[in-house]
Amino acid sequence: MSSEEFEKLHEIYRSLYDELKLMPDRALSCHGEERKRLVRTFDERQGEAEEVTHAQSQRALLLQGTDSLNSASQSIERSQRIANETEQIGTDIIEELGEQREQLDRTRNRLVNTGENLSRSRKILRAMSRRLVTNKLLLGVIILMELAILGGVIYVKFFTK
Repeated sequence: MSSEEFEKLHEIYRSLYDELKLMPDRALSCHGEERKRLVRTFDERQGEAEEVTHAQSQRALLLQGTDSLNSASQSIERSQRIANETEQIGTDIIEELGEQREQLDRTRNRLVNTGENLSRSRKILRAMSRRLVTNKLLLGVIILMELAILGGVIYVKFFTK
């Protein structure tokens, strides 16, 4: 209903209301046929006023229903926006967690490789340490043998004449 129609209804309602206010006073001052006609007019005007009032109340209910529907639609739109944003955030988090899992797997593999390399390095260092001790003992034995040979040569050269 347009505002022009609403204004028209408002004017009709106003005029009916004003006429109905005056009817009881006029009915008391009139007698007979005129009084019957006034009562009949009063009843007709009252019916028209009730129709206008009913139309206005229906319009008010319709407007209230429309407002409620608009509010509900806006609420649903907001909820859908929030749900979409939440879904996007969830997707981003899942992707990030997948990337972090891959990083952890690569790190674990590097640690396993590092552990294997450290085990091999320990074995090599132990072997080198054993060889070093063996080489020092062998060198010590060689030095002792050379000293013994040198001592024997000196003994033979100087003491055996």
